[in-house]
Parts: sequence; C-alpha cells; structure tokens
Amino acid sequence: MKVRDIMLPVLAPKGGKEEVEALQEVIESGWWGKGPKVAEFEEKFAEMVGHKYACAVTSASHGQDLVMKALGLKDIDVINPAISFIATAMIPLWNGFTSNIVDVLPDTMCIDPKDVEKYKKPNSEVLIAVNQAGVPCDYEALRKVFGGFILEDTAHSCYTPGAGLGGDAAVWSFQAVKTMPCGDGGMITSDDKDLIEKCREMTWFGVSSTWSRASGAKPGYAWDYQVDLVGYKYYMIDIMAAICLEQMKKLPANLEFRRHVQRRYNEELHPIIERPHHTETVQYYCAKLPPKYTNIAPDGSGHSSTTRDDLIDYLASKKIHTSVHFKPLYKYDPLHQNREYPICEKEWVKLISLPVHNRMKEEDIDYVIYWTNKWIEERYL
Repeated sequence: MKVRDIMLPVLAPKGGKEEVEALQEVIESGWWGKGPKVAEFEEKFAEMVGHKYACAVTSASHGQDLVMKALGLKDIDVINPAISFIATAMIPLWNGFTSNIVDVLPDTMCIDPKDVEKYKKPNSEVLIAVNQAGVPCDYEALRKVFGGFILEDTAHSCYTPGAGLGGDAAVWSFQAVKTMPCGDGGMITSDDKDLIEKCREMTWFGVSSTWSRASGAKPGYAWDYQVDLVGYKYYMIDIMAAICLEQMKKLPANLEFRRHVQRRYNEELHPIIERPHHTETVQYYCAKLPPKYTNIAPDGSGHSSTTRDDLIDYLASKKIHTSVHFKPLYKYDPLHQNREYPICEKEWVKLISLPVHNRMKEEDIDYVIYWTNKWIEERYL
C-alpha cells in the first residue's frame, strides 16, 4: 500500500456548518461571555447524564479543582490511579493535598479497589476514579473499601450510559480531542445542590451571579452583588457552550462511528495485538503489544525481537500518529511514590493508542490495519 503524504492524527475534532452557524448566532447576539447558552447547556447536559445539577467550567481540570475547594477539606490525602493524565494527581497538589497513587487492574487499567484498601491512609478523604478510555470503574467495589468522597473522572466517558453516577460528583471534559469537543471546557455534575452552587459561585471570583436564570428574565449585568468566599475565573462562556450544544446533537452518531472503528480493529488486527476492554465512547483505542516477542529466525541462527516503541516508530514512518495513554503518574518526579506497582509496570509498556476519531474515513481504517499487520508479518510470520 502506498504511504500517504499527510500524517493521520491519532485524535482530532470534527465540526461543520452547524457549529459555524451556532457561533455566528452567539457573535451576533452580543452575548459572548457566560449567558443563556451556558445555562441551556448545563440543563441539557445534566439531563443527559442523569444528574440533577451541573456547573459548566473552563476545563475538566478546573472542575476537579473547584470540587476539591468546595469540599473545604484541609491537609488530606487524595487517592488516584497510576494510569491517567498527569492532571489527575497534580491538581491535589494545587490544594496542598498529597497524591496517593495506587495500582490499576490489568484488563481495564482502571483503579484497583484492592490496592485502594491496601494503601489508603487515615486522612484519605477523596478518591479520584478515572473511567479509563471510557470504561467505568468498579464503583461497588470501591464503595466497600473507601468511605470518603469519590470524584468520578468522566473525561473519557462522554457518553457511556450510567457514567458519572458511580461517584459523589463527576467531572467531564470537552477538550479539543474529546468525544464532545468545543476546544476546551468542562462540566461538574452531581445530585448535591449545595456542592454545585458553591462550585458555581467560585467560578467567578465568588460573585453570586451577574446572569439571571429566572424565567423570562432579560439578560443583563447586575452591578450590585455579594462576595462571600474566595473565588476564581473558571466559568464557561457562551461561545464554548454553543459549540457543545451542537456537538451534543451529533454525539450518538459520532460515538457509533467510533465503535465502528473499534469493531474493525478488533476483527481485523493481527491476534498478537491485545484488544482493549470494550468502551462505549472509544475515546482511545488502547491496544496492547507485549513488550518483547522472540522468534527463531528462519535459518535457525538466532532470534528477532521488538517492542511497542518499534511499532510506534514504524507507523510514524507510514504517516500514522499513535500515542500511549498513559505513562504512569508515579514516573514523574513531583509524583514519585515509594512503592511497587507490579500490574502497572507489566501492562503500561504494552500500551499503544491507534487512531480513532470522527474525521477518519474507511480508507483510513484500512490504512492503519494494513500497516500495523504488515509490521507484525515482517517480524513474526
């Protein structure tokens, strides 16, 4: 197969005229900041995920930060999984907490409840449960071993039915390459009204509100407002919400295409590639390649071996961008832990994320499958 001229990205957003028209409507309205589109998005998103309340924010990271601040806890330990983006364990440090990183399960790469039980501390008050690649954690098992506040990281699971309902609150992501992107942005959802209202108040420097949600109220600024707490500048704006509202309409079809890519990979990739756990969102196709295969050379004179990194380099030479989701958190200096991670150490070196996004065409899927299988055939068959 001829090598393509342009790199095929591993992740990419897709929009169209609907998003352009929605942005035009917002721009022409003159209401570019936090306003009616944000309120509409919060209401519709809460309904979709099954929570009573929602607070739209600038990013999922800021959403996680706000929840921790709203809880009003001091000098606590926060438990999080070894496999996640660095924000998961870095944000507790913003708040003066410790990040307690525990091992993961070998199949889903989600947090291991047994390791939570083993390494929780007397001051472990919060647990961040990451739905890795959109696969929900075992919340029933987590509840049995952890009695504190569970924050469900749903950045990868928009939308997996039931996602967000396993913890005490959930934080969602609309970053540029997520399943429902708007460039950036996030949402906090919960059935805890007090928690959401406190988070909402903190999104704008503690200002109670300059936007009225009252039925029939005319949009406008309220010049006299009360400030009762220290706040931040974390609120979503109507420009972002307008894109999200259009992306929400397209979400079912977009997810079905992602699952189509997943099915084709599962059916057509060589058996050496370990298939990931099924995911409804296919935020990432986190395949696994054993780190070292050894085959007797045809002439019997020696052995040939290769690694996951070799495949990454090979596919890059064929203009296919891949990634690894993720390098273990404890391997970063600020998050180093003095303990062993037997499952994570064994599994993460296998991880390779192949392209999955809504810009792909059938010939792109063919292309990835062909060159991945070709690499395997050249080395092992």
